[in-house]
Amino acid sequence: MNTMLYKGYVGEVEYDDDCKIFSGSVINTKTVITFQGTSVEELNREFQLSVDDYLDWCKKDGVEPEKPFSGKLNLRLKPNMHQRAAIKAKTMGISLNKFIEKAIEDELTVLEN
Repeated sequence: MNTMLYKGYVGEVEYDDDCKIFSGSVINTKTVITFQGTSVEELNREFQLSVDDYLDWCKKDGVEPEKPFSGKLNLRLKPNMHQRAAIKAKTMGISLNKFIEKAIEDELTVLEN
């Protein structure tokens, strides 16, 4: 699967070899936003139009559009893990939030390489 980005919205794309068409959907909202195209250029255009249509619909209906990831995350840990992470963060001289952010960033870097 490949991904696309527009105005903070992430589109995930598949290619259907039988139908010879790209199909995609926005994956970072609860709202279903889909798009299709027969070429990369058309797919890009349709993705952007779908996001813009969604934002226009929200504006017309007075609905707040879903924000694609606010940066806030509720996290539940086992009490022992919470304690260990807090102690490790303290010994590193950083906040628990920074420690968790660093741990996630380290894992994402490993996955991306």
